[in-house]
Amino acid sequence: MELVGDYQRDGYAHVRGLIGQEIGQAMLQSLKDALGTGAIQLSQVREYPNLLRRPAFELYGHHYRPILHFLWGLTPQVSALIGKRLLPTYSYLRLYREGDVCRVHCDRYSCEHSLSLTLDYSDGVPWPLEVDRQAREPSGRVAEAFDGADYASIPMAVGDGVLYQGVTRRHGRTTPNPNSWSAHLFLHWVDRDGPYADHGFDGQMKPAPVDFSFS
Repeated sequence: MELVGDYQRDGYAHVRGLIGQEIGQAMLQSLKDALGTGAIQLSQVREYPNLLRRPAFELYGHHYRPILHFLWGLTPQVSALIGKRLLPTYSYLRLYREGDVCRVHCDRYSCEHSLSLTLDYSDGVPWPLEVDRQAREPSGRVAEAFDGADYASIPMAVGDGVLYQGVTRRHGRTTPNPNSWSAHLFLHWVDRDGPYADHGFDGQMKPAPVDFSFS
């Protein structure tokens, strides 16, 4: 693993080789087994995030626990990388298709510290994540481009991650996906000592001591 960039100074950093290619493939094989042998049905989907031009397959950790457990398992490593005591919030997987883009946007408060992780590409062509070099005020605005702002374009190999401050750094993928499909995990945290600490676990659960009994 290699950290490229200064996360604290720039608000983003490239994490090369965060996971091995085999780990990403194993996760996708497990997902494919869970989904079954049929094609993923998207043609009849009419509602989808305004970040996208057309539907994409999305699966959230609270519906598919391996994705959630991946978030929990990476928490100590990401905390060490950025020098913060983090609480996990939520995670999800998205499968993009050829020609897809992700419009430029900021994230909600649960995404104070975020990681985009590439699991695999069908055709092996790196697809960059783009991140604004300047911090912005949190906003719900969604745009097709960075509107003249200076931004970094970070090509991601399989197993690479990009850490970014999701609430204040606008980001997206404005270059159309060159692969038939690509698979990405998005994992989010908040600083347990910061202003968004109450978003820990994204309201899905309230961790507390557990008492087991045996007979």
